[in-house]
Amino acid sequence: MSDSADKDSKTEEATEKKVRDSVDKGQTPFSRETPLFASFVAALIFAFFFSYDSAVRLGTFLAIFLERPDEWTLANNADAVSLYRLVAVEIGRAVVIVFVLMIAFGLAAGILQNPPQFVADRIAPKWSRISISKGWSRLFGAKGIVEFLKSVAKVSFATAFVVFVLRDSPSRLLAGMATNPTTFAPVMLDILIEMLITITMIMALIAIADIAWTRFNWRADLRMTRQEVKDELKQTDGDPLVKSRIRSLQRDRARNRMMAAVPQATLVIANPTHFSIALRYERGRDNAPIVVAKGQDLVALKIREIAAEHGIPVFEDVALARSMYKQVSVDSVIPQQFYQAVAELIRLIYANAAKKQPGPRTT
Repeated sequence: MSDSADKDSKTEEATEKKVRDSVDKGQTPFSRETPLFASFVAALIFAFFFSYDSAVRLGTFLAIFLERPDEWTLANNADAVSLYRLVAVEIGRAVVIVFVLMIAFGLAAGILQNPPQFVADRIAPKWSRISISKGWSRLFGAKGIVEFLKSVAKVSFATAFVVFVLRDSPSRLLAGMATNPTTFAPVMLDILIEMLITITMIMALIAIADIAWTRFNWRADLRMTRQEVKDELKQTDGDPLVKSRIRSLQRDRARNRMMAAVPQATLVIANPTHFSIALRYERGRDNAPIVVAKGQDLVALKIREIAAEHGIPVFEDVALARSMYKQVSVDSVIPQQFYQAVAELIRLIYANAAKKQPGPRTT
């Protein structure tokens, strides 16, 4: 009764975090019918491309084995073991390819549903796995009953369909038995291929339905109550430690971008040790000086250090640097009240640059 009430209260779809946590724990939707369907596909491929030669070879061997038994000596135990070994090798050669294909296709079907991952929690010993009460609930609980009904329906449907499709096979088998083993093998092979095609088509339908059911059931089990959704949001978005960490990362990234832009600056205005503002102004590109970086204390010293490395002029003006630092923001144009003061510094830079340029030669 409590389980039913608990499920009724879970009306909200699972959040991305809960889905991700479930996947990390290895709790993923898995259709057991899909690997079985893939195995039948592998058997069908074997029947189409490899089985004829194997059947003919095996039929020839059995013809010799049955029609000329006097050629096989059974004088002692060693002869019997040798004969059994020879028969096993011939049968093994006929079926080894199909076994390899079925295993490969079955593994591929499982891997395609969910990428393989190592989850220590899934292999850790748990008392619930050997508990009689837990095992009883798994077998006779709602999921156990559903799985049992699915298996009964699958077997019944497949059996009925195969019987309907192969209703004329007994007469073909009786007709083939009147021939020699070499020609009887292809008759059996044709009947086997028809049976495999029928079962594979049935398994395809069952696998599609099972994939849809398992994914729907998985999502239903992950549903949450409204209180669980609120608690999760509070833990992730409302956790002060998380918020502080996010803000710290954002500041670090912004500071790194800002420092990378300092070499593009035209000048740096600084309070000798406390403030630094790097400005860029290029004629034809900027309508007014733009702040590319600003910083205080250690960041201010770093801006000055980068400016010195790239030959960018640094002007020390305590009042201008202090007032600008409070009113400007990075990647923005400076306020109009600073136009005149900054324009004078830029004219000074251009004048010094003009003096350094060599004049025209006179003869």
